[in-house]
Amino acid sequence: MYQDFFGLSAKPFQLTPDPNFFYASKEHKRAMAYLQYGLEQGEGFIVVSGAIGTGKSTIAKHLIADLNTQQVSAIQLVTTCLAPLDLLQLIASGFGIVTDNLLDKASLLQQIERFLNHNFDQGRRTLLLVDEAQNLPPESIEELRMLSNIQRDNQPLLQSFLLGQEELRDTLKGSNMEQFRQRIIASCHLPPLTEPECQQYIQHRLNHVGWQNNPSFEAASFALIHQTTRGIPRLINLFCDRLMLFCYLEENSHISCEDVDTVSQEFIQEQEYATLPPKAETVATQSLNHDNNDDAAVFRHHLEEVLQYLDKTMMEKLKLLKYLDKVLKDKNNQAKFANKT
Repeated sequence: MYQDFFGLSAKPFQLTPDPNFFYASKEHKRAMAYLQYGLEQGEGFIVVSGAIGTGKSTIAKHLIADLNTQQVSAIQLVTTCLAPLDLLQLIASGFGIVTDNLLDKASLLQQIERFLNHNFDQGRRTLLLVDEAQNLPPESIEELRMLSNIQRDNQPLLQSFLLGQEELRDTLKGSNMEQFRQRIIASCHLPPLTEPECQQYIQHRLNHVGWQNNPSFEAASFALIHQTTRGIPRLINLFCDRLMLFCYLEENSHISCEDVDTVSQEFIQEQEYATLPPKAETVATQSLNHDNNDDAAVFRHHLEEVLQYLDKTMMEKLKLLKYLDKVLKDKNNQAKFANKT
């Protein structure tokens, strides 16, 4: 809606992960370096964790987009809570393996191993990226370890990268995960963006769609945006999209701190008082009286619900705004026609 008004070629702040908009912060560069290192090694597991909305899926898509498909056969799975057999069936389906509705595990494993050997004969490596891996039960993670045992000429035929929220790290610390931990060759955690990175992230996405300093930003506005979004890329996208829409409706080509404050109040109200806590220390203090892992899981669950609610509310508001925009244009056209006559 606002792209034409600001002279942009596309929406700069969409929620869907797009590798074309990949912003390499210090920690994102580190995560990408680990993934690329893992590809070069051709063995072991790489684990990337991070809070909701910190860019894990974008990193995965960016990696896959840069792969040479003649050399690497790769798929990205977004899992729910999958039992081992379900995981194997999903992997087979992702690689296009015809399983003929195989229900027994042994036959399914034979088909997967046949596919891996075929790729090896063709000079292709096979890569599996498992997103939202925190939802996998320990026995399914163990199944991935067993798949890594399939070898040819002392070379593993399948390599797996796991990306997930903080719960994934907790799962991998379990006493029954010792063998899996020994296969991890690198791991990293994605924190929220810092205040300078938040500004760079916003400008990076705007520049990607032809931004010519329209709208311009008051210098102090970036700090306010970071404060509201806590430096979480997905929330930055959601908030800045709302901010651009607000300025478009106000026919304003400059974003001031006052504009950010106005949109921030709407943003907070729409979270139905279920916003993030003001400071990380608040969560730490409250968690002293409870089990840390349980509190963290509950907090992340509430945050996911908030994000889903915001997405739904945003779409409803956009539909209304599009309708109002059409009505205003029709009235303007009628006024112009009346003036001519």
